[in-house]
Amino acid sequence: MVFVTGGSGLIGSFLIPALVARGLQVRALYRGQIPTIAAADQVEWVEGDLRDSLAIQQAVQGVSHVFHCAGLVSYAPQDEEALLQVNVEGTAVLVDACLMQSGIRFCHVSSVAALGGGALPSIGINSPTLVNEEAKWDLGASHSAYATSKYLGELEVWRGISEGLAAVIVNPSVILGPADWNRSSTRLFQYAYNEHWFYTPGNINVVDVRDVVAAMLCLTLDLPVRGERYVLSAAALSLHDFLVQAAKCFGKKPPATLVPDWAAETIWRVEHLRSLLTGARPLITKDTARAGRRYLVYQANKVQQATGLTFRAVAETIDWCCTELQRNVHASGAVVVS
Repeated sequence: MVFVTGGSGLIGSFLIPALVARGLQVRALYRGQIPTIAAADQVEWVEGDLRDSLAIQQAVQGVSHVFHCAGLVSYAPQDEEALLQVNVEGTAVLVDACLMQSGIRFCHVSSVAALGGGALPSIGINSPTLVNEEAKWDLGASHSAYATSKYLGELEVWRGISEGLAAVIVNPSVILGPADWNRSSTRLFQYAYNEHWFYTPGNINVVDVRDVVAAMLCLTLDLPVRGERYVLSAAALSLHDFLVQAAKCFGKKPPATLVPDWAAETIWRVEHLRSLLTGARPLITKDTARAGRRYLVYQANKVQQATGLTFRAVAETIDWCCTELQRNVHASGAVVVS
Protein backbone atom coordinates (compact mmCIF):
# COMPACT_ATOMS: atom_id res chain seq x y z
CA MET A 1 0.00 0.00 0.00
CA VAL A 2 1.36 3.39 -1.05
CA PHE A 3 0.21 6.64 0.54
CA VAL A 4 0.41 9.85 -1.51
CA THR A 5 -0.09 13.43 -0.36
CA GLY A 6 -0.77 16.14 -2.92
CA GLY A 7 -2.72 13.89 -5.27
CA SER A 8 -4.38 16.85 -6.97
CA GLY A 9 -1.09 18.60 -7.71
CA LEU A 10 1.05 18.34 -10.82
CA ILE A 11 3.37 15.61 -9.50
CA GLY A 12 0.56 13.67 -7.83
CA SER A 13 -1.55 13.65 -10.98
CA PHE A 14 1.24 11.80 -12.80
CA LEU A 15 2.60 9.79 -9.88
CA ILE A 16 -0.68 8.13 -8.90
CA PRO A 17 -1.42 6.65 -12.37
CA ALA A 18 2.19 5.43 -12.53
CA LEU A 19 1.82 3.66 -9.19
CA VAL A 20 -1.48 2.10 -10.25
CA ALA A 21 0.15 0.96 -13.51
CA ARG A 22 2.71 -0.91 -11.40
CA GLY A 23 -0.13 -2.83 -9.80
CA LEU A 24 0.24 -1.11 -6.43
CA GLN A 25 -2.56 -0.21 -4.07
CA VAL A 26 -2.74 3.55 -3.62
CA ARG A 27 -4.21 5.60 -0.82
CA ALA A 28 -4.18 9.37 -1.32
CA LEU A 29 -5.00 12.42 0.76
CA TYR A 30 -7.35 15.08 -0.53
CA ARG A 31 -9.15 18.16 0.73
CA GLY A 32 -12.49 19.43 -0.46
CA GLN A 33 -13.01 17.39 -3.62
CA ILE A 34 -11.51 14.21 -5.04
CA PRO A 35 -9.32 15.27 -7.98
CA THR A 36 -10.28 14.20 -11.49
CA ILE A 37 -7.06 12.52 -12.53
CA ALA A 38 -6.27 9.34 -14.40
CA ALA A 39 -6.88 6.16 -12.37
CA ALA A 40 -8.72 8.16 -9.68
CA ASP A 41 -11.35 5.41 -9.45
CA GLN A 42 -8.66 2.90 -8.45
CA VAL A 43 -7.46 4.97 -5.49
CA GLU A 44 -8.54 4.84 -1.85
CA TRP A 45 -9.13 8.53 -1.20
CA VAL A 46 -8.81 9.88 2.34
CA GLU A 47 -10.14 13.32 3.16
CA GLY A 48 -8.13 15.26 5.70
CA ASP A 49 -5.73 18.02 6.62
CA LEU A 50 -2.00 17.37 6.51
CA ARG A 51 -1.64 18.98 9.94
CA ASP A 52 -4.26 16.72 11.56
CA SER A 53 -2.01 14.33 13.47
CA LEU A 54 -4.70 11.74 14.24
CA ALA A 55 -5.98 11.67 10.65
CA ILE A 56 -2.49 11.28 9.23
CA GLN A 57 -1.60 8.54 11.72
CA GLN A 58 -4.66 6.62 10.60
CA ALA A 59 -3.88 7.27 6.92
CA VAL A 60 -0.42 5.67 7.10
CA GLN A 61 -1.53 2.54 8.93
CA GLY A 62 -0.70 -0.54 6.86
CA VAL A 63 1.32 1.56 4.42
CA SER A 64 4.69 0.43 3.03
CA HIS A 65 5.66 3.56 1.09
CA VAL A 66 4.86 7.26 1.40
CA PHE A 67 5.27 9.89 -1.32
CA HIS A 68 4.98 13.36 0.19
CA CYS A 69 4.12 15.59 -2.77
CA ALA A 70 1.83 18.08 -1.02
CA GLY A 71 3.16 21.59 -0.65
CA LEU A 72 2.32 25.23 -1.07
CA VAL A 73 4.14 27.32 -3.68
CA SER A 74 3.71 31.06 -3.25
CA TYR A 75 5.80 34.21 -3.25
CA ALA A 76 3.01 36.46 -1.98
CA PRO A 77 3.96 38.10 1.35
CA GLN A 78 0.55 37.32 2.85
CA ASP A 79 1.15 33.58 2.43
CA GLU A 80 4.21 33.41 4.69
CA GLU A 81 2.31 31.84 7.60
CA ALA A 82 0.48 29.40 5.32
CA LEU A 83 3.80 28.32 3.81
CA LEU A 84 5.14 27.43 7.24
CA GLN A 85 1.93 25.61 8.19
CA VAL A 86 1.80 23.45 5.07
CA ASN A 87 5.43 22.95 4.12
CA VAL A 88 6.90 22.69 7.61
CA GLU A 89 4.21 21.73 10.12
CA GLY A 90 2.48 19.39 7.68
CA THR A 91 5.76 17.63 6.88
CA ALA A 92 6.59 17.28 10.58
CA VAL A 93 3.22 15.63 11.26
CA LEU A 94 3.69 13.18 8.38
CA VAL A 95 7.25 12.31 9.43
CA ASP A 96 6.12 11.67 13.01
CA ALA A 97 3.26 9.45 11.79
CA CYS A 98 5.66 7.40 9.65
CA LEU A 99 8.07 6.99 12.55
CA MET A 100 5.25 5.38 14.53
CA GLN A 101 4.98 2.63 11.88
CA SER A 102 7.70 0.12 11.05
CA GLY A 103 9.33 -0.36 7.68
CA ILE A 104 7.93 2.67 5.81
CA ARG A 105 10.01 4.03 2.94
CA PHE A 106 9.49 7.76 2.55
CA CYS A 107 10.02 10.01 -0.48
CA HIS A 108 9.91 13.74 0.19
CA VAL A 109 9.47 16.26 -2.60
CA SER A 110 11.52 19.27 -1.62
CA SER A 111 12.82 21.92 -4.04
CA VAL A 112 16.07 23.33 -5.35
CA ALA A 113 15.01 26.42 -3.38
CA ALA A 114 15.89 24.46 -0.22
CA LEU A 115 19.50 24.20 -1.35
CA GLY A 116 20.07 27.87 -0.66
CA GLY A 117 21.95 28.45 -3.91
CA GLY A 118 19.79 31.46 -4.69
CA ALA A 119 21.46 33.34 -1.87
CA LEU A 120 24.85 33.19 -3.58
CA PRO A 121 26.20 36.42 -5.09
CA SER A 122 25.75 36.99 -8.77
CA ILE A 123 28.93 36.52 -10.75
CA GLY A 124 27.68 37.38 -14.20
CA ILE A 125 25.59 35.80 -16.92
CA ASN A 126 28.69 34.26 -18.54
CA SER A 127 29.85 32.67 -15.29
CA PRO A 128 27.08 30.45 -13.95
CA THR A 129 27.05 29.33 -10.33
CA LEU A 130 26.84 25.53 -10.26
CA VAL A 131 24.68 24.16 -7.45
CA ASN A 132 24.34 20.53 -6.37
CA GLU A 133 23.25 18.51 -3.35
CA GLU A 134 26.27 19.67 -1.33
CA ALA A 135 25.14 23.31 -1.29
CA LYS A 136 24.88 24.78 2.20
CA TRP A 137 22.03 26.94 3.44
CA ASP A 138 23.33 30.38 4.37
CA LEU A 139 21.56 31.39 7.58
CA GLY A 140 22.79 34.97 7.23
CA ALA A 141 21.48 35.50 3.70
CA SER A 142 18.11 36.76 2.54
CA HIS A 143 15.78 33.99 1.39
CA SER A 144 12.20 34.02 0.17
CA ALA A 145 9.50 32.74 2.53
CA TYR A 146 8.89 29.88 0.12
CA ALA A 147 12.55 28.82 0.06
CA THR A 148 12.74 29.05 3.84
CA SER A 149 9.65 26.89 4.25
CA LYS A 150 11.05 24.21 1.93
CA TYR A 151 14.38 24.26 3.76
CA LEU A 152 12.70 23.93 7.16
CA GLY A 153 10.40 21.22 5.83
CA GLU A 154 13.41 19.31 4.56
CA LEU A 155 14.98 19.60 8.01
CA GLU A 156 11.98 17.75 9.42
CA VAL A 157 12.72 14.88 7.06
CA TRP A 158 16.39 14.87 8.08
CA ARG A 159 15.20 14.72 11.68
CA GLY A 160 13.13 11.69 10.78
CA ILE A 161 16.12 10.10 9.09
CA SER A 162 18.19 10.60 12.24
CA GLU A 163 15.43 8.81 14.16
CA GLY A 164 15.42 5.83 11.82
CA LEU A 165 13.11 6.80 8.94
CA ALA A 166 14.14 5.27 5.61
CA ALA A 167 13.73 8.42 3.56
CA VAL A 168 14.99 9.91 0.32
CA ILE A 169 14.63 13.55 -0.72
CA VAL A 170 14.27 14.92 -4.25
CA ASN A 171 14.94 18.56 -5.08
CA PRO A 172 13.31 19.38 -8.42
CA SER A 173 13.76 22.68 -10.21
CA VAL A 174 10.76 24.29 -11.97
CA ILE A 175 8.55 21.33 -12.89
CA LEU A 176 6.91 21.52 -16.31
CA GLY A 177 3.72 19.68 -17.15
CA PRO A 178 0.20 20.24 -18.51
CA ALA A 179 -1.79 21.27 -15.45
CA ASP A 180 -4.24 24.00 -14.48
CA TRP A 181 -3.42 27.18 -16.43
CA ASN A 182 -3.58 29.23 -13.25
CA ARG A 183 -1.35 27.11 -11.03
CA SER A 184 2.38 27.04 -10.43
CA SER A 185 4.72 26.74 -13.41
CA THR A 186 1.89 26.36 -15.91
CA ARG A 187 1.34 30.10 -15.62
CA LEU A 188 4.53 30.50 -17.65
CA PHE A 189 2.76 28.81 -20.55
CA GLN A 190 -0.30 30.96 -19.94
CA TYR A 191 1.90 34.05 -20.16
CA ALA A 192 3.24 32.94 -23.56
CA TYR A 193 -0.22 31.94 -24.78
CA ASN A 194 -1.64 35.37 -24.02
CA GLU A 195 1.05 37.10 -26.07
CA HIS A 196 2.36 39.44 -23.41
CA TRP A 197 4.96 41.87 -24.66
CA PHE A 198 7.40 41.94 -21.78
CA TYR A 199 9.97 39.61 -20.33
CA THR A 200 12.57 39.94 -17.58
CA PRO A 201 16.25 39.01 -17.73
CA GLY A 202 17.59 35.93 -16.04
CA ASN A 203 17.35 32.18 -16.35
CA ILE A 204 15.26 29.30 -15.05
CA ASN A 205 16.08 25.65 -14.43
CA VAL A 206 13.38 23.22 -15.54
CA VAL A 207 12.51 19.53 -15.49
CA ASP A 208 9.74 17.41 -17.03
CA VAL A 209 7.16 16.12 -14.53
CA ARG A 210 7.40 12.68 -16.13
CA ASP A 211 11.12 12.58 -15.36
CA VAL A 212 10.48 13.69 -11.78
CA VAL A 213 8.01 10.84 -11.30
CA ALA A 214 10.36 8.31 -12.90
CA ALA A 215 13.18 9.32 -10.55
CA MET A 216 10.92 9.19 -7.50
CA LEU A 217 9.70 5.70 -8.37
CA CYS A 218 13.20 4.41 -9.01
CA LEU A 219 14.73 5.91 -5.86
CA THR A 220 11.86 4.83 -3.59
CA LEU A 221 10.62 1.55 -5.01
CA ASP A 222 13.54 0.09 -6.98
CA LEU A 223 16.68 1.13 -5.12
CA PRO A 224 17.60 0.74 -1.43
CA VAL A 225 18.94 4.31 -1.08
CA ARG A 226 18.13 6.22 2.10
CA GLY A 227 19.38 9.35 3.80
CA GLU A 228 20.21 11.00 0.47
CA ARG A 229 18.88 13.92 -1.53
CA TYR A 230 18.92 14.30 -5.30
CA VAL A 231 18.64 17.36 -7.53
CA LEU A 232 16.19 16.81 -10.41
CA SER A 233 16.81 19.31 -13.20
CA ALA A 234 17.12 18.86 -16.95
CA ALA A 235 18.62 22.17 -18.05
CA ALA A 236 18.92 25.88 -17.48
CA LEU A 237 17.79 28.40 -20.08
CA SER A 238 16.92 32.06 -20.20
CA LEU A 239 13.35 33.00 -19.42
CA HIS A 240 13.16 34.69 -22.80
CA ASP A 241 14.18 31.51 -24.63
CA PHE A 242 11.57 29.56 -22.70
CA LEU A 243 8.79 32.02 -23.55
CA VAL A 244 9.84 32.16 -27.21
CA GLN A 245 9.72 28.36 -27.52
CA ALA A 246 6.34 28.16 -25.79
CA ALA A 247 4.87 30.97 -27.89
CA LYS A 248 6.01 29.32 -31.12
CA CYS A 249 4.44 26.02 -30.05
CA PHE A 250 1.15 27.85 -29.46
CA GLY A 251 1.44 29.76 -32.73
CA LYS A 252 1.61 33.03 -30.76
CA LYS A 253 3.86 36.08 -30.85
CA PRO A 254 6.69 35.84 -28.31
CA PRO A 255 7.49 38.70 -25.92
CA ALA A 256 10.03 41.10 -27.39
CA THR A 257 10.45 43.89 -24.82
CA LEU A 258 13.01 43.46 -22.06
CA VAL A 259 12.05 44.90 -18.67
CA PRO A 260 15.19 46.42 -17.15
CA ASP A 261 16.08 45.76 -13.54
CA TRP A 262 15.14 49.26 -12.39
CA ALA A 263 11.66 48.90 -13.88
CA ALA A 264 11.11 45.51 -12.23
CA GLU A 265 12.16 47.01 -8.89
CA THR A 266 9.62 49.79 -9.34
CA ILE A 267 6.82 47.45 -10.39
CA TRP A 268 7.10 45.11 -7.40
CA ARG A 269 7.00 48.05 -5.02
CA VAL A 270 3.87 49.41 -6.68
CA GLU A 271 2.29 45.96 -6.59
CA HIS A 272 3.16 45.58 -2.92
CA LEU A 273 1.45 48.89 -2.12
CA ARG A 274 -1.59 47.88 -4.18
CA SER A 275 -1.89 44.57 -2.34
CA LEU A 276 -1.70 46.33 1.03
CA LEU A 277 -4.43 48.79 0.07
CA THR A 278 -6.78 46.35 -1.65
CA GLY A 279 -5.96 42.99 -0.08
CA ALA A 280 -5.43 41.54 -3.56
CA ARG A 281 -2.49 39.30 -4.31
CA PRO A 282 0.40 41.09 -6.01
CA LEU A 283 1.01 40.17 -9.64
CA ILE A 284 4.73 40.47 -9.03
CA THR A 285 6.62 40.38 -5.74
CA LYS A 286 10.14 41.29 -4.69
CA ASP A 287 11.12 37.62 -4.88
CA THR A 288 9.66 37.01 -8.33
CA ALA A 289 11.07 40.30 -9.64
CA ARG A 290 14.55 39.28 -8.55
CA ALA A 291 14.28 35.59 -9.41
CA GLY A 292 16.64 34.47 -12.13
CA ARG A 293 19.06 37.39 -11.87
CA ARG A 294 21.68 35.04 -10.52
CA TYR A 295 22.81 32.64 -13.21
CA LEU A 296 22.33 29.39 -11.33
CA VAL A 297 22.65 25.96 -12.90
CA TYR A 298 21.44 23.03 -10.81
CA GLN A 299 23.41 19.87 -11.48
CA ALA A 300 21.67 16.49 -11.54
CA ASN A 301 24.67 14.22 -12.07
CA LYS A 302 24.08 12.39 -8.80
CA VAL A 303 20.60 11.11 -9.63
CA GLN A 304 21.64 10.12 -13.14
CA GLN A 305 24.53 8.08 -11.79
CA ALA A 306 22.34 6.47 -9.12
CA THR A 307 19.42 5.55 -11.37
CA GLY A 308 20.75 5.50 -14.92
CA LEU A 309 17.86 7.73 -15.93
CA THR A 310 18.19 10.60 -18.38
CA PHE A 311 16.18 13.78 -18.67
CA ARG A 312 14.06 14.73 -21.65
CA ALA A 313 15.18 17.66 -23.77
CA VAL A 314 13.55 20.93 -22.76
CA ALA A 315 12.24 21.53 -26.29
CA GLU A 316 10.47 18.15 -26.20
CA THR A 317 8.90 18.96 -22.82
CA ILE A 318 7.71 22.40 -23.92
CA ASP A 319 6.16 20.98 -27.09
CA TRP A 320 4.37 18.25 -25.09
CA CYS A 321 3.04 20.74 -22.54
CA CYS A 322 1.76 23.14 -25.18
CA THR A 323 0.05 20.38 -27.13
CA GLU A 324 -1.68 18.96 -24.06
CA LEU A 325 -2.67 22.37 -22.71
CA GLN A 326 -4.26 23.35 -26.02
CA ARG A 327 -6.05 20.01 -26.20
CA ASN A 328 -7.44 20.52 -22.70
CA VAL A 329 -8.60 24.05 -23.52
CA HIS A 330 -10.33 22.96 -26.72
CA ALA A 331 -11.94 19.97 -25.01
CA SER A 332 -13.35 22.06 -22.16
CA GLY A 333 -14.13 25.19 -24.12
CA ALA A 334 -12.34 27.18 -21.43
CA VAL A 335 -10.98 30.66 -21.97
CA VAL A 336 -7.38 31.29 -21.03
CA VAL A 337 -7.21 34.53 -19.07
CA SER A 338 -4.24 36.54 -17.88
